[in-house]
Amino acid sequence: MTTAPDGLQGIFDRAFAGISQVREGFTPQLTPHEVGTITNVSTGIVKVSGLPGVGFEELVKFPGGVFGIAFNVDEEEIGVVLLGDYWHLHAGDEVERSGQVMAVAVGDGLLGRVIDPLGRPLDGNGPVASSERLPIERPAAPIMDRAPVNVPLQTGLKVVDALIPIGRGQRELILGDRQTGKTAIALDTILNQRGQNVVCVYCAIGQRASAVAKAVAVLREKGAMEYSTVVVTEGNDPPGLSYIAPYAATSIAEHFMEMGRDVLIVYDDLTHHARAYRELSLLLRRPPGREAFPGDIFYIHSRLLERATHLRAERGGGSLTALPIIETEAQNISAYIPTNLISITDGQIYLSPSLFELGVLPAVDVGKSVSRVGGKAQRAAYRAVAGDLKLAYAQFEELETFARFGARLDDDTRKIIEHGRRIRACLKQSEFAPVPVPAQIAVLLALTEELFDTVPIDQMVDAERAVREAAVNIPPDMCARFETATKLNAEDRNAIIDIARLALGRFQPAPEAKAKEAS
Repeated sequence: MTTAPDGLQGIFDRAFAGISQVREGFTPQLTPHEVGTITNVSTGIVKVSGLPGVGFEELVKFPGGVFGIAFNVDEEEIGVVLLGDYWHLHAGDEVERSGQVMAVAVGDGLLGRVIDPLGRPLDGNGPVASSERLPIERPAAPIMDRAPVNVPLQTGLKVVDALIPIGRGQRELILGDRQTGKTAIALDTILNQRGQNVVCVYCAIGQRASAVAKAVAVLREKGAMEYSTVVVTEGNDPPGLSYIAPYAATSIAEHFMEMGRDVLIVYDDLTHHARAYRELSLLLRRPPGREAFPGDIFYIHSRLLERATHLRAERGGGSLTALPIIETEAQNISAYIPTNLISITDGQIYLSPSLFELGVLPAVDVGKSVSRVGGKAQRAAYRAVAGDLKLAYAQFEELETFARFGARLDDDTRKIIEHGRRIRACLKQSEFAPVPVPAQIAVLLALTEELFDTVPIDQMVDAERAVREAAVNIPPDMCARFETATKLNAEDRNAIIDIARLALGRFQPAPEAKAKEAS
């Protein structure tokens, strides 16, 4: 066996060492990537071939900086949902994989801003300040990371806080026909979170630009934008943007929840979201089902709303409360999408067009509304003063129908009807005027004790206002107990009743009027 001369071996060793150093210090200038080709373009949908490694819901990039989400991943081609305009795209254009899923900017820099689902500002206040991004599609918190819902989220609406309480971490559906005040209830709830250390996210899905502008103007005027973020898609936006809007808004809200904060998110409304998804599915040739909706329409909403929860203290103790809004047609709450959402959520607030036409605002139908969390999410003070109110109101609505036929009524029936009319009058409330907790307690206790029953019905608006204004005289230490689990004792009740009775003194009928009524 022969060996190379020492001189030749040294040359080999030095060359090999040099090659190794060059290889270790080499930084490749070109990264391998897949490039496909557009085969077909339609409204909001593009068919692409030549991307064999693309994943489901992966972002792909088109010419002009437009992005899309891979939805249908087939063997020969993929169906992509566009997140921007499609008019400049043509068959034969190149498409490039991104290797990422859709993500949205999150953080305190979004508070006070109006953005679209891609995080682009719509309020003219410059770019959004954020250094962190989260995927819009995220798994819901595991059951073992969740805590019971037992802290109320005050809406400022007497009828909701007293009869249909909402808890932090709950999902409460708001449904009703068009123009019955669904958005007004959601905005009232956002306005009532001022000073409550609750972050609010308002997600407008496929709304008219004028309606969104009005809602944002109300939030600005009332000072609610300081703790709120508005995510907007308009009616003329691509259906892909409307589809991803609630998921992007939920990721923004989840960021605050995971920091240990309480968050309220409003989806206005999921009817437009379901229709946008149906449009995309039909364009992608997915099989239609009932009412032409695809078979997974239930899943897209359930995986969205399951992200609303109350986390355990070990996970920070934050909460995400969801108020999805849905539109019914001709009061049909048994339609496909409403029944899906009723089964997903923890209760519903139903707004009746009949009550709306009668001027009973907010037009909440107490009989068809329910909170499946119930008294667990209501303060002890509320339970003490509103316990029998729902039953009394239900009895009144049952008897009111018979009273319209002019039937002769006995004294007990007449008393129930008159009491019910006072309940309805007290539960009326002006738009964007939430009522604080002490004022609500005073009004509800006066109702329970039947102090309003002697007030003429045409003076009920002024009488109820007088009791609310008199509630400022409730001692501060007693008001502080309203926010705790402490029950009202007899001394507290008597003090509030005395304040209410004094405020109602000037609304009592004259003695001759009482005698005439008795006869």
